[in-house]
Amino acid sequence: MNAMPPTDAGRTSRADDVYALLKRDIADFRLVPGDRFTENEVCERLGVSRTPVRQALFRMKQEGFVEVSFRAGWRVLPFDFDKFEQLYDLRMVLETEAVRRLCAMAPDSNQAALAALAAIWLVAPEARLPDMARVGELDEAFHCTLVEAAGNPEMARVHRDVTERIRLIRRLDFTKPARVDATYEEHGRILRAVLAHRSDEACRLLRSHIGASQAEVRKITLHEVYLARSQARGEGK
Repeated sequence: MNAMPPTDAGRTSRADDVYALLKRDIADFRLVPGDRFTENEVCERLGVSRTPVRQALFRMKQEGFVEVSFRAGWRVLPFDFDKFEQLYDLRMVLETEAVRRLCAMAPDSNQAALAALAAIWLVAPEARLPDMARVGELDEAFHCTLVEAAGNPEMARVHRDVTERIRLIRRLDFTKPARVDATYEEHGRILRAVLAHRSDEACRLLRSHIGASQAEVRKITLHEVYLARSQARGEGK
């Protein structure tokens, strides 16, 4: 990663930028569970001083992404699968309630948000994006948009936090080519049910969709994580 661009002081602090970039490193498999690194290495790579790096890392430590040993530096923590199960359960509750509310709204409510989703997901098979990483990002945006469109900012805030905490394992889903077509099909069915205000059907489809992802999480191995990193780096081509 290159040095960071100048910070907009009115928007974020330098520590916020370092935090975002390190979280991106984890989401993009540049840092994987078990990896060790030092604060100096991060400073040199990003071209920043030690203070914002340390602030960002201690924030990530509080959130359970990394741990520190004063002799060995920092380490990316292994997956906590019990916590992932709990977060998926919470995600299921939030998203099904959001979809229930969406289906109960007036037909012209949130028309722009739903139309934007339709333009991405309700397309012919030949128009589907082949880029797995990009589809993974759009998958995340699909679910966040549904919750935001339900009109409860606090629900959306909690959902965004859950989304961020499970981002890495969700991205692993999109290292498998079959997941691209499956995601288009499943999102399409959910969205059609929402647009038709068929609440029970939309919630059933959404629960099945999230449940399938949750089941895949239980199968994740460290080998898959390292394989994903190799693919992200373009190795083995």
